[in-house]
Amino acid sequence: MMKNAVEVHDLVVVRGDNEVLHGLDFTIPVGQVTGLLGPSGCGKSTLMRTLVGVQAGVTGTATVFDQPAGARQLRDRVGYVTQAASVYDDLSVTENLAFFAKVLGVDRDEVAKAIDKVDLASHQDQVVSKLSGGQRSRVSLAVALLGTPDLLVLDEPTVGLDPVLRQDLWGLFHRIADGGAAVLVSSHVMDEAERCDRLLLMRDGVFIADGSPAEIKQKTGADDIEQAFLTIVREAA
Repeated sequence: MMKNAVEVHDLVVVRGDNEVLHGLDFTIPVGQVTGLLGPSGCGKSTLMRTLVGVQAGVTGTATVFDQPAGARQLRDRVGYVTQAASVYDDLSVTENLAFFAKVLGVDRDEVAKAIDKVDLASHQDQVVSKLSGGQRSRVSLAVALLGTPDLLVLDEPTVGLDPVLRQDLWGLFHRIADGGAAVLVSSHVMDEAERCDRLLLMRDGVFIADGSPAEIKQKTGADDIEQAFLTIVREAA
């Protein structure tokens, strides 16, 4: 029986006068890469912020490993990568990871392992401000991998990366999932959909499809996920 890392019931998020997420119900199992796909502004980041416990205006229930999302007990079990690199520009790659390892109470040995996983060993002594955008994103990812989290929440982690590096990172996400973690990856690039075990297609704060890429294509008779997405939107209209 596959265990769920995340269980969400009737999730609503309101920002100001605007309801951003409208009564979502879903689960995220361990051992899979779940893709959260949809156009920019549809609510993906809001949903991810809710799951890591940093979003205001939330009603309904969101539990992560049977704890309320954001609970203190989850601090070292959940890794979160935001769209903007969240590391210190004036520190080297190793210094950044050593700092965050201390904050998280993670063993110093984990630093080199995390740097290796994102293939930055050759840049480990470089100051982050001197790195390319893609390399900086990978430093953020390395921070999220400290202590091998059980749930990895990645908000558009491959934006602006070259195709080879994107492929490498997707390989890494699948190895992490195969190791028994749950991986949730958001993207607005529909060709990344095929790399996921399961897809949640989102539009305007609701899910319009949930299933494997093959199931969603079969159901809509589409050749690719972008076509499937457009078909579902047209049918709904």
